[in-house]
Amino acid sequence: MRLLVGRVGRAHGILGEATIEVRSDDPDNRFAVGEKLQSDEHGDLTITSGRVHNGILLLGFAGYSDRNQIEKLRNTLLYAEVDIHEVREDADDYHVLQLIGCQAFLENGDLFGEVTDVINLPSQDLLAIKTPENEVLIPFVHQLVPEVDVAAKRLVVIPPNMSEATT
Repeated sequence: MRLLVGRVGRAHGILGEATIEVRSDDPDNRFAVGEKLQSDEHGDLTITSGRVHNGILLLGFAGYSDRNQIEKLRNTLLYAEVDIHEVREDADDYHVLQLIGCQAFLENGDLFGEVTDVINLPSQDLLAIKTPENEVLIPFVHQLVPEVDVAAKRLVVIPPNMSEATT
C-alpha cells in the first residue's frame, strides 16, 4: 500500500540537503540511504544521504546536488510502498490503517462504535471512535484497549468515564 511518510521542507546548506517533516512511525527504515520514495510531482526519489541535525531529519536525493535544485522539491509529499500486514517485531505494534474501520466493543460484548481515526500525539495515540451519539477519543493504552484483533477488525475498549465508574 502506498503511504505518506514525509514532506520535503526547505533546503539546508548548499550541498543539496532538504529538511524532512517525518510522517512515519519507522523513519530509520523509510529514510535509509538507498531507499526509493515516490512523489507525484517528481517521480521516484532515491535517498543518497541522511542525517539528523538539531533534531531535524536532513536527506539528500540522487540528481539534486545543490540548494537551488533541492529547493524545487519543497513541499513535495513523499510516499513509500508499505505492507501494512507485515508482522512487526512488537506484537502490540499496529499500523494506523489496521485500526481504522475496526469495530470497538465494550467488555460486556456490546458494540460501542467504529474506529475512524488514530490521532498521534507526543505522549500517546488516541483512537477516535464514532458512536451512535458522537465521537469519543480513547487513549490507545492497554488499560483502556485491552484487546486488539486486527485480522477480525475488532477491539475491546473501556471508555475512560466507564472505567472510573467501575473502580
